[in-house]
Amino acid sequence: MPVTRLYLIRHGQSDGNAQGRFGGHSPTPLSDLGKQQADVTAKALEKEGIDHVYSSDLLRAVQTAQPLAKRLGVEVNKTSAFRERNVGVLEGLTFQESKQKYPKDYYALINRNINHVITDGESYRQLLRRGTRALNEIFRAHRGKRIAVFSHTGAICYLTLNLIGGIDRRTVETPWLVTSNCGINRFEIRGRRNVRLLAMNDTRHLIEITGNDSFVGG
Repeated sequence: MPVTRLYLIRHGQSDGNAQGRFGGHSPTPLSDLGKQQADVTAKALEKEGIDHVYSSDLLRAVQTAQPLAKRLGVEVNKTSAFRERNVGVLEGLTFQESKQKYPKDYYALINRNINHVITDGESYRQLLRRGTRALNEIFRAHRGKRIAVFSHTGAICYLTLNLIGGIDRRTVETPWLVTSNCGINRFEIRGRRNVRLLAMNDTRHLIEITGNDSFVGG
């Protein structure tokens, strides 16, 4: 059976990340550091023999995907399926502002209640459903290929949990799998029930510009 290689990559630091704000579906661009991270990540991934590049259609993810696509001479396949969770009324707020203004939504989010629908937003379960559907379509279309998917911390967390069997229909709360800006989760897909997680939050390629594995959510 052909082995499919999947790379889930979080976008580089955005202006919203730098300010400690929830990004959600906002069109926040990469910061100067984020652009550096994207370029370094593209250089590292170019050596991996990537065949196809997919991305959330949100600006910060597309800007992160573009340097790799340019190096490979391929298109960035943009889709809303890999967007971050729609955080509704929390979008653009800091953690402290969110806790003060919308404590019910805030605590459900940080406790990772997978079924809680944020006011004017969506649940983690809804995020997982759209992301998994798109990922399965990609696996069917590109079996045996190497696929890079640029997305967001929440989306990558739940896609990873799903791939390794960490979520089922009865799941109510989940652990949080940290992915730093431009961190990479690497998988081998040999079948629906034969998934190998090769590396999680791989940031070795970023050491020269960040110095450590700093993480800001959003």
